[in-house]
Amino acid sequence: QVQLVESGGGSVQAGGSLRLSCAVSGVTVSPNYMAWFRQAPGKEREGVAALRKGGDVTYADSVKGRFTISQDNSRNTLFLQMNSLKPEDTAMYFCAAAPGYVPFVARLSGTQYNCWGQGTQVTVSS
Repeated sequence: QVQLVESGGGSVQAGGSLRLSCAVSGVTVSPNYMAWFRQAPGKEREGVAALRKGGDVTYADSVKGRFTISQDNSRNTLFLQMNSLKPEDTAMYFCAAAPGYVPFVARLSGTQYNCWGQGTQVTVSS
């Protein structure tokens, strides 16, 4: 059974950077489809970035050009490099894994993923 554990969150000032990590365990081969989501208090969960292992990536418009998703298959770890952070990026960030094929157009939809981590808090102050 896939287990996901996020780390790397924290508090930064606007314009700063953070790198989130998601350690994948319980499997010998990392999932083919993984993603990062976030949820701010009082708001719906939002897909931030998603990737297909060894293939394409997709980003929410709100983070394009600032965030980069990547995967280290040798260490079974998913990353999210976040640069030029803004106060509106403040949220709990979660990584997620999908059990099977996820169409490109649906990769930022939380309904496609059935395995979730506990989350790591990111707070950006102005």
